[in-house]
Amino acid sequence: MAQSFDVVVIGGGPGGYVAAIRAAQLGLKTACIDDWKTPDGKPALGGTCTNIGCIPSKALLQSSENFEQAGHGFAEHGVRVKGLELDLAQMLKRKDQVVKASNDGALAIPEVPKRLGVIGAGVIGLEMGSVWRRLGSEVTILEALPVFLGAADEQIAREAWKIFSKQGLKIELGVKITGVKAKKGVTVEYTDAEGKAQSAIFDRLIVSIGRIANTEGLNAEAVGLKLERGFVAVDEHCRTNLPSVWAIGDVVRGPMLAHKAEEEGVAVAERIAGQKPHVDFNTIPWVIYTTPEIAWVGKTEQQLKVEGVAYRAGTFPFMANARARALGDTSGLVKFVADAKTDVILGVHIIGAFASELIAEAVVAMEFRASSEDIGMICHAHPSLSEAMKDAALAVDKRALNI
Repeated sequence: MAQSFDVVVIGGGPGGYVAAIRAAQLGLKTACIDDWKTPDGKPALGGTCTNIGCIPSKALLQSSENFEQAGHGFAEHGVRVKGLELDLAQMLKRKDQVVKASNDGALAIPEVPKRLGVIGAGVIGLEMGSVWRRLGSEVTILEALPVFLGAADEQIAREAWKIFSKQGLKIELGVKITGVKAKKGVTVEYTDAEGKAQSAIFDRLIVSIGRIANTEGLNAEAVGLKLERGFVAVDEHCRTNLPSVWAIGDVVRGPMLAHKAEEEGVAVAERIAGQKPHVDFNTIPWVIYTTPEIAWVGKTEQQLKVEGVAYRAGTFPFMANARARALGDTSGLVKFVADAKTDVILGVHIIGAFASELIAEAVVAMEFRASSEDIGMICHAHPSLSEAMKDAALAVDKRALNI
């Protein structure tokens, strides 16, 4: 029997299911439609993020970090581990259990490859390269762009390059892949940044060169839904060219981030219900879950220079943070950039332990149009990593206290 609904959501990823939940909360009769299935054929909500993206990759990142700490880091704390073994099958089983509570292939390699190649030094490439390096692989990352982490602040990117290189990740920039042959391993032929022909043999190869919008099968052309370069065209409020049709998340413009999709999903549900919500894309945080983690929100120094915005910057190293020293992980720094006249925070950039958690304070501050002085005047618990936020904010005015 056919049913009628006030709202029908196509796609059960973070944006879709959150939109459906919010619409139902607002009293709208709602249905959420998704075709994702687990390998055993069972329906599964959550989309890419839950099933083959954010959640399983973070589970493996944590497991591989535990393994590396047991093999190397614990000894510094006086904890000695004898007979350490890697049970990769159990590690992958735990990852699958976490999910139940390309990219997917990189999360299911059945044995640790001696030599692992990764094409693409973006978020996923770095995270997957980090996982398998910790588990014992010799990892080489080949990146087409001539710069490393071009979306991040240049100072943070330089620090990341230094740390990752010291860890053993080999990263080559300005690479042009000319051929890939899979026979007794995988042979990758490429030209390096100087234009010289090179060849590398790997036991496994992960191709991580970005994602595309999943708009095939929507029958867009038949109904007149406007697409642009494969993405659904929308205005600033996520409206499409068709009345009563909205689009959010990975199928529209903007970063392919689960939390961005969630914010859009909530906003659209509320707009349908007659409310007037607002999503500020300038305060959407970015996170790379490597060790150390990298996180940022707002503008980078290079962006402000291009835009001609006068600014001041302040940095504070975790080396001078008491909690970081107690943790035994003092790598990285916190950086604030603020308007030179008003002192309003324009961007915050972090590389270090728990950067993914620390960035939340910066997001709140920017949402409330706080100045760097505001953060510098707030009492932060001692000892805590968050004190580095306070000192970096104070450093904008050359007033850092703990260095």
